[in-house]
Amino acid sequence: MNKVFKVGLIGCGHIAETYFRAHKYFNNFKIIKCADINEKASLKCAKQYKIKKLTVNQLLKDNEIDIILNLTIPKAHYEIAKKALMNNKHVYSEKPLSIEFKNGKELVSLAKKKKLYIGNAPDTFLGGGIQKSRELLDKKMIGKINLGNAIFAYPGVQSYHPRPEPWFAKKEGGPVIDMGPYYITALVNLLGPAREVSSSQMHGVKKRTIGIGPRKGKKFKVECPTTYLSTIIFENGTLIRLTLSFDVVAHQRNHIELYGSNGSLIVTDPNMFGGTVFSCKKLGYPWKKYKTDKMHLGKINIRSQSSRANESPTNANYRGAGLAEMAYCIEKKRNHRCSGELSLHVLDIICSIMKAAKTGKKIKIKSTCKKPARFTQSEIKKILN
Repeated sequence: MNKVFKVGLIGCGHIAETYFRAHKYFNNFKIIKCADINEKASLKCAKQYKIKKLTVNQLLKDNEIDIILNLTIPKAHYEIAKKALMNNKHVYSEKPLSIEFKNGKELVSLAKKKKLYIGNAPDTFLGGGIQKSRELLDKKMIGKINLGNAIFAYPGVQSYHPRPEPWFAKKEGGPVIDMGPYYITALVNLLGPAREVSSSQMHGVKKRTIGIGPRKGKKFKVECPTTYLSTIIFENGTLIRLTLSFDVVAHQRNHIELYGSNGSLIVTDPNMFGGTVFSCKKLGYPWKKYKTDKMHLGKINIRSQSSRANESPTNANYRGAGLAEMAYCIEKKRNHRCSGELSLHVLDIICSIMKAAKTGKKIKIKSTCKKPARFTQSEIKKILN
């Protein structure tokens, strides 16, 4: 039987409910205390989930807590993660690792020095969709991957988030920081580390309108680029064209398509855990389906749109899998998949995309990482209820 790690939550906002839902699925962590700089938010969270409320500093110093779950806004990820490590606690953060590469590098170095685990979302690549895609690529199903396309294009988070301003702020805003981690992490998992990026950016409308909540109808200023068109060259030579946009009403392109020497592969939505993978090995031939709804972390558990999370209807969402897998690896003294090294490399790519767009120059990626090991069904089963 696995050890149950006691988790302290910092940041009781929009995404917290998804991690509490994870208690239903995973057997080795339990959120027992919470904190937020907004006391009303932590009080509400503590009452709703019947846990204890503390101040942020009290929680960081609490000897009962094994892991800090850092669900703060992006610009606070670095500060809270560093304080958690300095208080000798493992930490698992929402994406991105930090908004500055140098700060992310410091966190990974500090965790290594203190022999602590640092984990980071997204963990969606652990799900059935990306893992089935990885299995097919590892088997050379479509040969050597030469190039591909990836796209996230959406009107913007203001439609479903009651406080969307941080996603459009000068330093922490934009689709690369928000949705880039899902796509880039999936691509690194499938293709390995990246070598170089180039990019262009576009500023969309200057003001947006909040679509839900008590501030519905209020307009706010957009302070960052809202579309990036980027090219990523991976160390294995694969060239990927990546579109990330908050300026598209609707489109009909696939999330990720990879084109190999012997065929093509359509990869599932990297923002979710399940979905169907498709392959085609000859022009004019039908696409072969690889369903994942019978796989662990691929089975459908979302039947309707949540009002509190950006979830596709009728899909698989097992956010918290990365935290559970990290906890298991802490106990077994193994390398975890949602690692600091992986998230630092993804952050490097994110920062390089934005720098390339701003300067108009190609940017070399400074970091590297190993492709995470495939997450097998037998391994997943060990952390499931």
